[in-house]
Amino acid sequence: MFPTDGFRVLDRQECLRLLAGVPVGRVVYTRRALPTALPVNFSVDTDSAVVLRTSAGSDLVRAIDGVVVAFEADDFDAVARSGWSVVVTGRASVVTGPAEHERLSRNGPRSWMVTHDGVFVRIEAELVTGRQLTGTAGAR
Repeated sequence: MFPTDGFRVLDRQECLRLLAGVPVGRVVYTRRALPTALPVNFSVDTDSAVVLRTSAGSDLVRAIDGVVVAFEADDFDAVARSGWSVVVTGRASVVTGPAEHERLSRNGPRSWMVTHDGVFVRIEAELVTGRQLTGTAGAR
């Protein structure tokens, strides 16, 4: 990126603040040796991990438990030609501790789908990057 290209690099704290303000992001992982992106609702935990809730028997859990994945969320204003994108990269793992599961049941994300065997998946925020498009209304 060049200083005049309309993008601004975001620091970790700003990325996490922006991430916490949107309800949906995308988990990016490998499925059948190909990249796959799946939209999910989520929350940012107190230690900056991304947390989502899904069914214990889901294909997503089988594909990402114990694996390094990327998680991306963004927000854009098409009229103003501005917005931001944040990517969190880290190891995903199913929450197995009863106390942690109970805490997340109270304070964590609520699944948008009905699940009878819900589990929480944490994506550790090992690498957090982001950038903001500062608006280029006159660009062609």
